[in-house]
Amino acid sequence: MGTGFWAPVALAVVLSAGFLEAAGNDSPTAVAQQLFDAMKAHDSAAAMALFVPGTTMSSFDAAGKAVITPVEKWADHIGASKSGMLERMWNPKVMEQGSIATVWAEYDFHLDGTFSHCGIDSFTMLKTEAGWKIAGLSYTREKSCAPSPLGPPKAP
Repeated sequence: MGTGFWAPVALAVVLSAGFLEAAGNDSPTAVAQQLFDAMKAHDSAAAMALFVPGTTMSSFDAAGKAVITPVEKWADHIGASKSGMLERMWNPKVMEQGSIATVWAEYDFHLDGTFSHCGIDSFTMLKTEAGWKIAGLSYTREKSCAPSPLGPPKAP
């Protein structure tokens, strides 16, 4: 068997590996994690790429007071911030049907290595030609939650 046989096989292996990687990253929970990764990297362009244009974020403090923020304004803040941001979620509950999904997960948020707040993240997602996109994000901001099963965050 000459090299002519192996070229198509090698191409098929490379394409299959790329497809599997893309498929593994195209789930509602993967998109939520990608958002947290973009926040940590202060990458506002990567964060914005995960949202449906015109999306808003709704945050609710412990007293139930709501703050509604256009995602573009939030992404500008993420890009300009110099603070170390770490958001972690666990036990996500995903409901998916066709082109819509929700992700509901407990989370904690740390700023410059110090606990800031915790609560529930609630993502509404739509499956587009480009994959899952965030169409809405609501979250609570609390100071006291059950301890994270992830333990304390690792030092940067």
